[in-house]
Amino acid sequence: MKQTKHLDAVEHSVPSCKHRQAFRQEQDALGSLPIPAGAYYGVHTMRAKMNFAVSSRPVNLRLIRAVVLVKKAAARVNGRSGELPVDKARAIELACDDILAGELEEQFVVDAYQGGAGTSTNMNVNEVVANRALKHIGVQMGEYGIVHPIDDVNRYQSTNDVYPTALRLALIPLVRELAEAMACLQATFQFKEQEYAEVLRLGRTQLMDALPILAGQTFGAYAKAVARDRWRLYKVEERLREIHIGGTAVGTGMNAPLAYAYAMTDELRELTGLGLCRCDYPMDPTQNMDILVEVSGLLKAAAVNLLKISNDCRLLSSGPAGGIGEYVLPPVQAGSSLMPGKVNPVMAEMLGCVAMRVIANDTAVTLAASHGQLELNAFIPLLAEALLESLELLIHAVPLFQERCIAGLTLDEERCREHLERSGVLAAATVAYLGYDAAADLRRVAASSGRPLEQLLLEQGLMTPEQIRQVLSPYAVTSPGIPGHSRENNEPNCGTEEGTM
Repeated sequence: MKQTKHLDAVEHSVPSCKHRQAFRQEQDALGSLPIPAGAYYGVHTMRAKMNFAVSSRPVNLRLIRAVVLVKKAAARVNGRSGELPVDKARAIELACDDILAGELEEQFVVDAYQGGAGTSTNMNVNEVVANRALKHIGVQMGEYGIVHPIDDVNRYQSTNDVYPTALRLALIPLVRELAEAMACLQATFQFKEQEYAEVLRLGRTQLMDALPILAGQTFGAYAKAVARDRWRLYKVEERLREIHIGGTAVGTGMNAPLAYAYAMTDELRELTGLGLCRCDYPMDPTQNMDILVEVSGLLKAAAVNLLKISNDCRLLSSGPAGGIGEYVLPPVQAGSSLMPGKVNPVMAEMLGCVAMRVIANDTAVTLAASHGQLELNAFIPLLAEALLESLELLIHAVPLFQERCIAGLTLDEERCREHLERSGVLAAATVAYLGYDAAADLRRVAASSGRPLEQLLLEQGLMTPEQIRQVLSPYAVTSPGIPGHSRENNEPNCGTEEGTM
Protein backbone atom coordinates (compact mmCIF):
# COMPACT_ATOMS: atom_id res chain seq x y z
CA MET A 1 0.00 0.00 0.00
CA LYS A 2 2.78 2.42 0.92
CA GLN A 3 4.52 1.73 -2.39
CA THR A 4 1.31 2.47 -4.32
CA LYS A 5 0.87 5.77 -2.53
CA HIS A 6 4.45 6.69 -3.34
CA LEU A 7 3.97 5.92 -7.02
CA ASP A 8 0.77 7.93 -7.01
CA ALA A 9 2.65 10.88 -5.57
CA VAL A 10 5.24 10.62 -8.33
CA GLU A 11 2.55 10.50 -11.02
CA HIS A 12 0.86 13.55 -9.52
CA SER A 13 4.14 15.46 -9.90
CA VAL A 14 3.56 15.29 -13.68
CA PRO A 15 1.53 18.29 -14.90
CA SER A 16 -2.19 17.67 -15.33
CA CYS A 17 -3.98 17.78 -18.69
CA LYS A 18 -5.49 21.20 -18.15
CA HIS A 19 -1.99 22.69 -18.14
CA ARG A 20 -0.77 20.84 -21.22
CA GLN A 21 -0.73 23.98 -23.34
CA ALA A 22 2.33 25.16 -21.33
CA PHE A 23 4.17 21.93 -22.03
CA ARG A 24 5.74 20.04 -24.89
CA GLN A 25 5.55 16.27 -25.16
CA GLU A 26 8.73 14.19 -25.31
CA GLN A 27 9.14 10.44 -25.63
CA ASP A 28 11.70 7.84 -24.63
CA ALA A 29 11.73 4.03 -24.49
CA LEU A 30 9.37 4.06 -21.50
CA GLY A 31 6.73 6.30 -23.03
CA SER A 32 6.03 10.01 -23.20
CA LEU A 33 6.08 12.79 -20.62
CA PRO A 34 5.06 16.45 -20.69
CA ILE A 35 8.03 18.80 -20.34
CA PRO A 36 7.65 22.48 -19.37
CA ALA A 37 7.72 24.46 -22.59
CA GLY A 38 10.53 26.72 -21.37
CA ALA A 39 12.70 23.92 -20.01
CA TYR A 40 15.95 23.18 -21.78
CA TYR A 41 16.06 19.70 -20.28
CA GLY A 42 14.02 16.84 -21.70
CA VAL A 43 12.36 13.52 -20.96
CA HIS A 44 15.43 11.74 -19.58
CA THR A 45 16.05 14.55 -17.12
CA MET A 46 12.37 14.67 -16.16
CA ARG A 47 12.36 10.98 -15.26
CA ALA A 48 15.51 11.43 -13.19
CA LYS A 49 13.97 14.43 -11.48
CA MET A 50 10.98 12.29 -10.51
CA ASN A 51 12.99 9.23 -9.54
CA PHE A 52 15.64 10.95 -7.46
CA ALA A 53 13.67 13.53 -5.49
CA VAL A 54 15.93 12.88 -2.53
CA SER A 55 17.81 15.88 -1.18
CA SER A 56 16.79 18.98 -3.16
CA ARG A 57 20.52 19.29 -3.73
CA PRO A 58 21.38 19.41 -7.43
CA VAL A 59 24.58 18.08 -8.93
CA ASN A 60 27.59 20.28 -8.17
CA LEU A 61 27.86 22.93 -10.88
CA ARG A 62 31.62 22.44 -11.12
CA LEU A 63 30.96 18.91 -12.32
CA ILE A 64 28.24 20.11 -14.69
CA ARG A 65 30.61 22.63 -16.25
CA ALA A 66 33.27 19.95 -16.61
CA VAL A 67 30.81 17.67 -18.42
CA VAL A 68 29.93 20.62 -20.67
CA LEU A 69 33.63 21.04 -21.47
CA VAL A 70 33.69 17.43 -22.64
CA LYS A 71 30.67 18.10 -24.87
CA LYS A 72 32.35 21.19 -26.32
CA ALA A 73 35.52 19.25 -27.06
CA ALA A 74 33.49 16.48 -28.70
CA ALA A 75 31.62 18.97 -30.90
CA ARG A 76 34.92 20.43 -32.08
CA VAL A 77 36.53 17.06 -32.73
CA ASN A 78 33.49 15.63 -34.51
CA GLY A 79 33.03 18.84 -36.50
CA ARG A 80 36.62 18.81 -37.72
CA SER A 81 36.49 15.12 -38.64
CA GLY A 82 33.23 15.53 -40.58
CA GLU A 83 31.27 13.30 -38.18
CA LEU A 84 28.99 16.28 -37.50
CA PRO A 85 27.96 18.96 -40.00
CA VAL A 86 29.92 22.14 -39.32
CA ASP A 87 26.83 24.25 -38.56
CA LYS A 88 25.51 21.66 -36.10
CA ALA A 89 28.88 21.31 -34.37
CA ARG A 90 29.10 25.10 -34.15
CA ALA A 91 25.64 25.36 -32.59
CA ILE A 92 26.55 22.74 -29.98
CA GLU A 93 29.77 24.57 -29.19
CA LEU A 94 27.91 27.89 -28.79
CA ALA A 95 25.44 26.20 -26.46
CA CYS A 96 28.32 24.91 -24.37
CA ASP A 97 29.85 28.37 -24.24
CA ASP A 98 26.57 29.80 -22.95
CA ILE A 99 26.54 27.32 -20.08
CA LEU A 100 30.23 27.83 -19.30
CA ALA A 101 29.51 31.57 -19.12
CA GLY A 102 27.03 30.93 -16.30
CA GLU A 103 23.76 30.75 -18.20
CA LEU A 104 21.07 28.06 -17.75
CA GLU A 105 22.36 26.92 -14.35
CA GLU A 106 18.78 26.45 -13.16
CA GLN A 107 18.25 23.86 -15.89
CA PHE A 108 20.47 21.30 -14.18
CA VAL A 109 17.87 19.82 -11.89
CA VAL A 110 18.92 16.22 -11.24
CA ASP A 111 19.54 15.41 -7.59
CA ALA A 112 23.14 14.83 -6.52
CA TYR A 113 22.16 11.49 -4.98
CA GLN A 114 21.18 9.42 -7.98
CA GLY A 115 21.40 5.90 -9.31
CA GLY A 116 22.79 5.01 -12.71
CA ALA A 117 26.50 5.84 -12.35
CA GLY A 118 25.89 9.43 -13.45
CA THR A 119 23.80 8.70 -16.54
CA SER A 120 21.13 11.17 -15.43
CA THR A 121 23.72 13.93 -15.04
CA ASN A 122 25.14 13.19 -18.48
CA MET A 123 21.67 13.18 -20.05
CA ASN A 124 20.69 16.41 -18.27
CA VAL A 125 23.70 18.06 -19.91
CA ASN A 126 23.04 16.41 -23.28
CA GLU A 127 19.45 17.67 -23.35
CA VAL A 128 20.22 21.21 -22.19
CA VAL A 129 23.05 21.54 -24.71
CA ALA A 130 20.89 20.11 -27.52
CA ASN A 131 17.97 22.43 -26.84
CA ARG A 132 20.22 25.46 -26.49
CA ALA A 133 21.85 24.52 -29.80
CA LEU A 134 18.38 24.35 -31.36
CA LYS A 135 17.75 27.87 -30.09
CA HIS A 136 20.93 29.06 -31.80
CA ILE A 137 19.79 27.42 -35.03
CA GLY A 138 16.39 29.08 -34.68
CA VAL A 139 14.33 25.94 -34.11
CA GLN A 140 11.90 25.12 -31.30
CA MET A 141 13.19 23.12 -28.36
CA GLY A 142 12.47 19.40 -28.57
CA GLU A 143 13.08 19.19 -32.33
CA TYR A 144 15.69 16.50 -31.85
CA GLY A 145 15.63 15.45 -35.49
CA ILE A 146 17.83 18.51 -36.06
CA VAL A 147 20.09 18.32 -33.00
CA HIS A 148 19.80 15.12 -31.00
CA PRO A 149 20.96 14.88 -27.35
CA ILE A 150 22.51 11.44 -27.85
CA ASP A 151 23.26 11.05 -31.56
CA ASP A 152 24.85 14.50 -31.82
CA VAL A 153 25.80 15.95 -28.40
CA ASN A 154 26.78 12.57 -26.97
CA ARG A 155 28.32 11.17 -30.17
CA TYR A 156 31.02 8.55 -29.50
CA GLN A 157 30.53 8.98 -25.77
CA SER A 158 29.25 6.97 -22.84
CA THR A 159 28.43 8.26 -19.38
CA ASN A 160 31.08 5.82 -18.20
CA ASP A 161 33.93 7.69 -19.85
CA VAL A 162 32.41 11.19 -19.82
CA TYR A 163 31.61 11.31 -16.11
CA PRO A 164 34.97 10.13 -14.67
CA THR A 165 36.83 12.32 -17.15
CA ALA A 166 34.74 15.36 -16.23
CA LEU A 167 35.21 14.67 -12.54
CA ARG A 168 38.98 14.80 -12.98
CA LEU A 169 38.65 18.08 -14.89
CA ALA A 170 36.64 19.47 -11.98
CA LEU A 171 38.98 18.16 -9.28
CA ILE A 172 42.36 19.30 -10.58
CA PRO A 173 41.77 23.09 -10.31
CA LEU A 174 40.31 22.62 -6.83
CA VAL A 175 43.26 20.51 -5.68
CA ARG A 176 45.59 23.24 -6.93
CA GLU A 177 43.59 25.94 -5.18
CA LEU A 178 43.60 24.05 -1.89
CA ALA A 179 47.35 23.45 -2.15
CA GLU A 180 47.83 27.22 -2.50
CA ALA A 181 45.58 27.88 0.51
CA MET A 182 47.63 25.42 2.54
CA ALA A 183 50.81 27.19 1.39
CA CYS A 184 49.48 30.49 2.72
CA LEU A 185 48.58 28.87 6.04
CA GLN A 186 52.06 27.33 6.20
CA ALA A 187 53.64 30.75 5.62
CA THR A 188 51.55 32.29 8.40
CA PHE A 189 52.64 29.59 10.84
CA GLN A 190 56.26 30.17 9.83
CA PHE A 191 55.84 33.89 10.52
CA LYS A 192 54.46 33.07 13.97
CA GLU A 193 57.38 30.70 14.48
CA GLN A 194 59.77 33.63 14.04
CA GLU A 195 57.61 36.09 15.94
CA TYR A 196 57.61 33.96 19.09
CA ALA A 197 61.01 32.32 18.65
CA GLU A 198 62.22 33.51 22.06
CA VAL A 199 59.07 33.10 24.16
CA LEU A 200 59.27 30.19 26.56
CA ARG A 201 56.08 28.42 27.50
CA LEU A 202 55.02 25.24 29.21
CA GLY A 203 54.82 22.15 27.02
CA ARG A 204 52.15 19.60 27.82
CA THR A 205 51.78 15.89 27.14
CA GLN A 206 48.55 14.03 27.88
CA LEU A 207 47.23 17.43 29.04
CA MET A 208 49.75 17.41 31.90
CA ASP A 209 52.75 19.68 32.46
CA ALA A 210 55.78 18.43 30.53
CA LEU A 211 59.02 20.05 29.36
CA PRO A 212 59.38 23.71 28.45
CA ILE A 213 59.25 24.68 24.79
CA LEU A 214 59.63 27.82 22.76
CA ALA A 215 56.24 29.07 21.62
CA GLY A 216 57.65 29.45 18.13
CA GLN A 217 58.44 25.74 18.01
CA THR A 218 54.73 24.94 18.26
CA PHE A 219 53.99 27.04 15.20
CA GLY A 220 56.97 25.48 13.42
CA ALA A 221 55.51 22.03 14.00
CA TYR A 222 52.17 23.18 12.62
CA ALA A 223 53.96 24.57 9.55
CA LYS A 224 55.65 21.22 8.92
CA ALA A 225 52.37 19.32 9.11
CA VAL A 226 50.63 21.73 6.74
CA ALA A 227 53.62 21.60 4.37
CA ARG A 228 53.23 17.83 4.09
CA ASP A 229 49.55 18.24 3.25
CA ARG A 230 50.40 20.80 0.61
CA TRP A 231 53.02 18.54 -0.99
CA ARG A 232 50.78 15.49 -1.00
CA LEU A 233 48.03 17.44 -2.77
CA TYR A 234 50.52 18.77 -5.28
CA LYS A 235 51.75 15.29 -6.14
CA VAL A 236 48.36 13.58 -6.49
CA GLU A 237 47.51 15.75 -9.49
CA GLU A 238 49.80 13.55 -11.57
CA ARG A 239 47.35 10.67 -11.33
CA LEU A 240 44.30 12.84 -11.88
CA ARG A 241 45.66 13.99 -15.23
CA GLU A 242 45.10 10.57 -16.82
CA ILE A 243 41.74 10.50 -18.59
CA HIS A 244 40.03 7.74 -20.51
CA ILE A 245 37.60 9.60 -22.74
CA GLY A 246 36.95 7.37 -25.75
CA GLY A 247 36.86 4.26 -23.60
CA THR A 248 33.03 4.32 -23.83
CA ALA A 249 30.93 1.95 -21.72
CA VAL A 250 33.37 -0.60 -20.31
CA GLY A 251 36.72 0.79 -21.36
CA THR A 252 37.14 -1.19 -24.58
CA GLY A 253 36.39 1.84 -26.77
CA MET A 254 33.62 0.13 -28.73
CA ASN A 255 31.60 2.58 -30.90
CA ALA A 256 34.26 5.30 -30.66
CA PRO A 257 37.04 5.64 -33.27
CA LEU A 258 40.53 5.51 -31.79
CA ALA A 259 41.39 8.75 -33.58
CA TYR A 260 38.50 10.38 -31.70
CA ALA A 261 39.94 9.28 -28.33
CA TYR A 262 43.35 10.80 -29.07
CA ALA A 263 41.83 13.96 -30.53
CA MET A 264 39.60 14.39 -27.47
CA THR A 265 42.59 14.23 -25.13
CA ASP A 266 44.37 16.88 -27.17
CA GLU A 267 41.28 19.07 -27.35
CA LEU A 268 40.57 18.89 -23.63
CA ARG A 269 44.21 19.69 -22.92
CA GLU A 270 43.83 22.76 -25.11
CA LEU A 271 40.52 23.84 -23.58
CA THR A 272 41.54 23.42 -19.95
CA GLY A 273 45.23 24.24 -19.99
CA LEU A 274 45.80 21.10 -17.89
CA GLY A 275 48.56 18.59 -18.63
CA LEU A 276 46.13 15.80 -19.51
CA CYS A 277 47.19 12.50 -21.03
CA ARG A 278 45.32 9.49 -22.36
CA CYS A 279 45.12 6.55 -20.00
CA ASP A 280 46.94 3.55 -21.48
CA TYR A 281 44.33 1.10 -20.13
CA PRO A 282 40.88 2.77 -20.23
CA MET A 283 39.14 -0.17 -18.58
CA ASP A 284 40.99 0.61 -15.33
CA PRO A 285 39.51 4.05 -14.49
CA THR A 286 36.12 2.91 -15.77
CA GLN A 287 35.80 0.42 -12.95
CA ASN A 288 38.43 1.31 -10.33
CA MET A 289 38.05 4.39 -8.14
CA ASP A 290 41.21 4.08 -6.02
CA ILE A 291 42.71 7.32 -7.35
CA LEU A 292 39.65 9.19 -6.11
CA VAL A 293 40.00 7.39 -2.78
CA GLU A 294 43.61 8.54 -2.67
CA VAL A 295 42.56 12.16 -3.19
CA SER A 296 39.92 11.84 -0.51
CA GLY A 297 42.45 10.22 1.83
CA LEU A 298 44.80 13.16 1.40
CA LEU A 299 41.96 15.55 2.16
CA LYS A 300 41.22 13.51 5.27
CA ALA A 301 44.87 13.68 6.32
CA ALA A 302 44.79 17.46 5.92
CA ALA A 303 41.52 17.61 7.84
CA VAL A 304 43.03 15.60 10.69
CA ASN A 305 45.95 18.04 10.96
CA LEU A 306 43.63 21.04 10.78
CA LEU A 307 41.32 19.58 13.41
CA LYS A 308 44.24 19.00 15.76
CA ILE A 309 45.50 22.56 15.24
CA SER A 310 42.04 24.04 15.76
CA ASN A 311 41.64 22.03 18.96
CA ASP A 312 45.01 23.29 20.23
CA CYS A 313 43.93 26.87 19.57
CA ARG A 314 40.71 26.34 21.50
CA LEU A 315 42.46 24.67 24.42
CA LEU A 316 45.36 27.11 24.75
CA SER A 317 43.01 30.11 24.51
CA SER A 318 40.52 28.62 26.98
CA GLY A 319 39.27 30.69 29.89
CA PRO A 320 41.01 32.99 29.76
CA ALA A 321 40.74 33.54 33.52
CA GLY A 322 39.50 30.04 34.29
CA GLY A 323 41.50 28.17 31.65
CA ILE A 324 44.96 28.13 30.10
CA GLY A 325 44.69 31.52 28.43
CA GLU A 326 48.13 31.51 26.79
CA TYR A 327 46.83 32.10 23.25
CA VAL A 328 44.81 35.22 22.60
CA LEU A 329 42.65 34.68 19.51
CA PRO A 330 41.31 37.64 17.55
CA PRO A 331 37.79 38.55 18.74
CA VAL A 332 35.68 38.30 15.58
CA GLN A 333 32.16 38.34 17.04
CA ALA A 334 30.22 38.42 20.29
CA GLY A 335 29.99 34.99 21.83
CA SER A 336 26.78 35.01 23.80
CA SER A 337 23.29 36.49 23.75
CA LEU A 338 23.19 36.18 27.56
CA MET A 339 26.71 36.70 28.89
CA PRO A 340 28.11 40.17 28.12
CA GLY A 341 31.68 40.31 26.92
CA LYS A 342 32.00 36.59 26.22
CA VAL A 343 34.04 35.86 23.09
CA ASN A 344 34.28 32.33 21.70
CA PRO A 345 36.94 30.72 19.45
CA VAL A 346 34.47 30.54 16.57
CA MET A 347 37.01 30.43 13.72
CA ALA A 348 38.72 27.41 15.26
CA GLU A 349 35.30 25.84 15.80
CA MET A 350 34.34 26.51 12.18
CA LEU A 351 37.50 24.80 10.96
CA GLY A 352 36.74 21.89 13.26
CA CYS A 353 33.27 21.52 11.75
CA VAL A 354 34.70 21.52 8.24
CA ALA A 355 37.40 19.02 9.15
CA MET A 356 34.85 16.65 10.66
CA ARG A 357 32.72 16.88 7.51
CA VAL A 358 35.73 16.10 5.31
CA ILE A 359 36.55 13.07 7.46
CA ALA A 360 32.93 11.91 7.16
CA ASN A 361 33.00 12.44 3.39
CA ASP A 362 36.10 10.26 3.18
CA THR A 363 34.12 7.43 4.73
CA ALA A 364 31.45 7.90 2.04
CA VAL A 365 34.11 7.88 -0.69
CA THR A 366 35.67 4.73 0.74
CA LEU A 367 32.36 2.90 0.86
CA ALA A 368 31.29 4.04 -2.60
CA ALA A 369 34.58 3.03 -4.19
CA SER A 370 34.62 -0.37 -2.53
CA HIS A 371 31.07 -1.16 -3.65
CA GLY A 372 31.81 -0.97 -7.36
CA GLN A 373 31.11 -4.22 -9.19
CA LEU A 374 32.71 -5.76 -12.25
CA GLU A 375 33.18 -3.28 -15.11
CA LEU A 376 31.60 -0.17 -13.54
CA ASN A 377 31.10 1.63 -10.24
CA ALA A 378 27.48 2.71 -9.94
CA PHE A 379 28.20 4.92 -6.93
CA ILE A 380 30.50 7.44 -8.59
CA PRO A 381 27.90 10.23 -8.13
CA LEU A 382 28.36 9.90 -4.37
CA LEU A 383 32.14 9.91 -4.82
CA ALA A 384 31.91 13.06 -6.90
CA GLU A 385 29.61 14.90 -4.53
CA ALA A 386 31.68 14.04 -1.45
CA LEU A 387 35.02 14.92 -3.04
CA LEU A 388 33.86 18.21 -4.50
CA GLU A 389 32.18 19.21 -1.25
CA SER A 390 35.31 18.41 0.77
CA LEU A 391 37.52 20.45 -1.54
CA GLU A 392 35.16 23.40 -1.64
CA LEU A 393 34.77 23.42 2.15
CA LEU A 394 38.51 23.34 2.75
CA ILE A 395 39.21 25.95 0.07
CA HIS A 396 36.89 28.36 1.85
CA ALA A 397 37.65 27.39 5.46
CA VAL A 398 41.46 27.34 5.41
CA PRO A 399 41.94 30.98 4.27
CA LEU A 400 39.30 32.17 6.73
CA PHE A 401 41.05 30.38 9.58
CA GLN A 402 44.42 31.69 8.44
CA GLU A 403 43.27 35.31 8.05
CA ARG A 404 40.79 35.62 10.91
CA CYS A 405 42.45 33.42 13.52
CA ILE A 406 46.13 32.56 13.06
CA ALA A 407 47.32 35.84 11.50
CA GLY A 408 45.96 37.81 14.46
CA LEU A 409 46.83 35.28 17.17
CA THR A 410 49.02 36.65 19.98
CA LEU A 411 50.52 35.18 23.13
CA ASP A 412 49.95 36.31 26.68
CA GLU A 413 53.64 36.13 27.54
CA GLU A 414 53.10 36.89 31.22
CA ARG A 415 50.63 34.02 31.46
CA CYS A 416 53.10 31.70 29.70
CA ARG A 417 55.85 32.66 32.15
CA GLU A 418 53.53 32.26 35.15
CA HIS A 419 52.49 28.74 34.13
CA LEU A 420 56.06 27.73 33.44
CA GLU A 421 57.38 28.98 36.78
CA ARG A 422 54.53 27.51 38.80
CA SER A 423 54.90 24.10 37.20
CA GLY A 424 58.51 23.55 38.25
CA VAL A 425 59.15 21.59 35.06
CA LEU A 426 62.49 23.35 34.56
CA ALA A 427 63.77 21.02 37.27
CA ALA A 428 64.18 18.46 34.49
CA ALA A 429 67.09 20.55 33.20
CA THR A 430 69.02 19.79 36.42
CA VAL A 431 68.74 15.98 36.22
CA ALA A 432 72.19 15.60 34.64
CA TYR A 433 73.70 17.59 37.50
CA LEU A 434 71.65 16.72 40.60
CA GLY A 435 70.24 13.30 39.74
CA TYR A 436 66.62 12.32 39.12
CA ASP A 437 65.49 12.07 42.76
CA ALA A 438 66.98 15.40 43.80
CA ALA A 439 65.48 17.09 40.76
CA ALA A 440 62.09 15.56 41.58
CA ASP A 441 62.32 16.90 45.16
CA LEU A 442 63.24 20.30 43.78
CA ARG A 443 60.21 20.34 41.51
CA ARG A 444 57.89 19.23 44.32
CA VAL A 445 59.07 22.03 46.61
CA ALA A 446 58.81 24.60 43.83
CA ALA A 447 55.28 23.52 42.95
CA SER A 448 54.03 23.39 46.57
CA SER A 449 55.63 26.65 47.67
CA GLY A 450 55.11 28.62 44.52
CA ARG A 451 58.70 29.80 44.70
CA PRO A 452 60.79 30.06 41.53
CA LEU A 453 63.15 27.19 40.80
CA GLU A 454 66.07 29.59 40.47
CA GLN A 455 65.55 30.84 44.03
CA LEU A 456 65.56 27.31 45.46
CA LEU A 457 68.73 26.40 43.58
CA LEU A 458 70.49 29.43 45.01
CA GLU A 459 69.18 29.00 48.56
CA GLN A 460 70.26 25.36 48.66
CA GLY A 461 73.65 26.17 47.14
CA LEU A 462 73.10 23.79 44.29
CA MET A 463 74.09 26.22 41.54
CA THR A 464 75.64 29.63 41.11
CA PRO A 465 73.72 32.43 39.33
CA GLU A 466 75.86 31.93 36.22
CA GLN A 467 75.24 28.19 36.22
CA ILE A 468 71.50 28.75 36.62
CA ARG A 469 71.52 31.24 33.73
CA GLN A 470 73.23 28.74 31.43
CA VAL A 471 71.30 25.61 32.44
CA LEU A 472 67.86 27.22 32.55
CA SER A 473 68.21 29.50 29.53
CA PRO A 474 65.36 29.21 26.99
CA TYR A 475 67.64 27.88 24.26
CA ALA A 476 69.34 25.40 26.58
CA VAL A 477 66.10 23.76 27.69
CA THR A 478 64.50 23.66 24.22
CA SER A 479 67.39 22.26 22.19
CA PRO A 480 69.00 18.82 21.78
CA GLY A 481 71.57 17.79 24.34
CA ILE A 482 72.11 18.40 28.05
CA PRO A 483 71.28 21.95 29.19
CA GLY A 484 74.45 23.88 30.01
CA HIS A 485 76.71 21.58 27.97
CA SER A 486 78.55 22.56 24.82
CA ARG A 487 76.55 21.56 21.73
CA GLU A 488 79.71 20.51 19.92
CA ASN A 489 81.42 18.25 22.46
CA ASN A 490 78.60 17.83 24.98
CA GLU A 491 80.90 18.99 27.79
CA PRO A 492 79.72 21.24 30.60
CA ASN A 493 80.01 24.99 30.06
CA CYS A 494 79.18 25.59 33.70
CA GLY A 495 80.31 23.81 36.84
CA THR A 496 82.90 23.80 39.55
CA GLU A 497 86.51 24.65 39.00
CA GLU A 498 87.08 20.97 38.25
CA GLY A 499 84.47 21.18 35.43
CA THR A 500 81.68 19.28 37.17
CA MET A 501 78.65 20.23 39.20
